[in-house]
Amino acid sequence: MARTLVGLEITQESVRAVEVSTGRTPVMLASGEVRLPRGAARDSEVLDPDAVALALRQLWSRAGITGRRVVLAIGGRRVLVREYTTQAMRPDLLRRALPYQVQDLLPVPAEQAVLDFWPVAEGGGQVTGLLVAAVAETVETIVQTLAKAKLQVVAVDLAAFGLARAAREIAGDQTVAMVHIGDHTTQVVIATGGVPHLVRVLPIDMPTTAVLGAADGVDLDAALERMLETVPAGGDAAPSVRRAPLRPQAPAAIDPAVLDLVDRVRATLGFHAQRPGAPRVSALHLSGAGARIDGLRGALIGALDLPVSEVEVPGILPQRPERRAEAEAGLALVALAGVLRGETR
Repeated sequence: MARTLVGLEITQESVRAVEVSTGRTPVMLASGEVRLPRGAARDSEVLDPDAVALALRQLWSRAGITGRRVVLAIGGRRVLVREYTTQAMRPDLLRRALPYQVQDLLPVPAEQAVLDFWPVAEGGGQVTGLLVAAVAETVETIVQTLAKAKLQVVAVDLAAFGLARAAREIAGDQTVAMVHIGDHTTQVVIATGGVPHLVRVLPIDMPTTAVLGAADGVDLDAALERMLETVPAGGDAAPSVRRAPLRPQAPAAIDPAVLDLVDRVRATLGFHAQRPGAPRVSALHLSGAGARIDGLRGALIGALDLPVSEVEVPGILPQRPERRAEAEAGLALVALAGVLRGETR
C-alpha cells in the first residue's frame, strides 16, 4: 500500500483534512470537513480536546481517510509572523541562535515558543526572511489531541508557507497574492515561485455559512439545505459539509465585513508595491470558507484592477478518478498545501 500524508487544519468552526499519496506524482485521495461544537476550538487552538478528538475520528471515518501521519497546518491570531533580518550563517547554527536573537520580539519566553524561519533573500553577510513563532503549549495541546484520535503529527507547517507553495503550483514563477478567507481569520500571502515575500493575518469575522448560523442560533444543516448545499445522510456522527458550486446571484448589499476585508487586502498589496524591488502582483487567488461570499470577488476586482479567481482542485494536484473528494480544494487549501511541502522538516 502506498504511503500517504494527511494535511489537517483546525479552525473555530470545523476540522478539515486532505489525504495525499506521497511520491513523484502525488494524488489527492480523500478529503472532508466536520463541524465542531461551539467553544471546542479557535483557529489553530484546541479548547476542548475530547470534542475535537471525537470530530477527528468522525472526519476520518466519513471521508474515508486511511492514513494516520498528519502534517498540521497552523495559522491564526496567536501565531506571530514578521520579517526578520539577521547575520547569515549555516541553517543549523541559525536554528540554535534564533531563540536568543528574537526573545524581545516574542510575547512569551523563547523556551515557551515554537520558532521557524524562512529565508527569502541574502546579501552583505545578512539574511532576511520571515520569522514564525507559536506558543509551544498550544501546539503541544493540538498534538496530544490528535494522539487521542490515534493520529501522529509528523510536521507542523505555517499555513501561510503552505499557501506560498500552492501559489507555485497554480502560477509557477509568477508573483501572485493568495487570500485564504476563514470564518474568523484571513491570511494574505504574496509569493513568487513558492517563496513568500509578505504575510499578513487579518482578524475579521466573515459572514460565512457557519458564522451566520452560529450568530442566528439556527440549525446549520437547515441553513445549508436552504442554500442548496447538501449534507451526507446517515449515522449519528457530526455532519461533514459540502458547499454549493458557485453560481450567479441577484445583486445584494455588500456586507461591511467584505468591504473591510477588501480595504485591508488593497492596503496589503499597496504596502508590498511600495517596497524597493518588489515584484508586481499579477493575479489574486481566493480560497477558504469565505471565498464565495456574495459580492466579494466583484469588490476585489473593482478595488484592485487584478484578475481574481477561486482556487480549484486541478490547479493544485490530480484527484483519484474513481473517488470524488468531499471537500473542495479552495475550502481546504491550507490542509492540502501542508502536504505539498515535500520532505518534512
